[in-house]
Amino acid sequence: MSEEKGVIVIEASSLEEAKVIAAQEWGISPGDVVVNLVEEEKKLFGILGKRLKVEVRPLYPLDLIRAQKMLGELLKKMDLNVSLSLTEDNTINISGDDAGIVIGRYGETLRALEHLINLMLNRNTDSSFKVLLDSDGYRTRREESIKRIATSAARKALSRRKPVGLQPMSSWERKVVHMALQSMDEVETRSVGQEPRRRVIVSPKQTLARKKEGARRNFNAD
Repeated sequence: MSEEKGVIVIEASSLEEAKVIAAQEWGISPGDVVVNLVEEEKKLFGILGKRLKVEVRPLYPLDLIRAQKMLGELLKKMDLNVSLSLTEDNTINISGDDAGIVIGRYGETLRALEHLINLMLNRNTDSSFKVLLDSDGYRTRREESIKRIATSAARKALSRRKPVGLQPMSSWERKVVHMALQSMDEVETRSVGQEPRRRVIVSPKQTLARKKEGARRNFNAD
């Protein structure tokens, strides 16, 4: 058995056996293994069967497949009727009768599960692999909602002339806020706090300018 760049070359008597060997090596299901026949070699005129040299690779990144397994076991313990599927952008999609329970209020449960799965996935490694959780397009709908929230917060910060704090968000959600408001010259955004309670503060730039001017005046007065 040899391995290079996530691909393993295995000698086996069949493609199915190669899948099983690779799955055991990686700790995943044989259904998550893709095989490609490299070479077929017969032994003793075929009397003792044949040996195949097979190139195998995981269907998706190994960390994503392992995260799906962790999440599946966790949701099973919660007795939730859902199914999981993977996409090319490192996302685990959750669908089924109980998907709404997994999402939770404003996506809070989904966000907490995403944070937990990433902690479990990277707890014993130096990997920075990040898994995203979604539920039948919820992230797209949530993104549009966050953009509206960000715009509303910016308007509020400008009308009140003071910073406005948003609810805690995931790193992806905070990025949506920063991107949504980056074209507004009158406001600026910054993230504060620790995960999973980290949130965005939207501030009018003129407020910050007045604070700096006030600090200069106080310094000169001293």
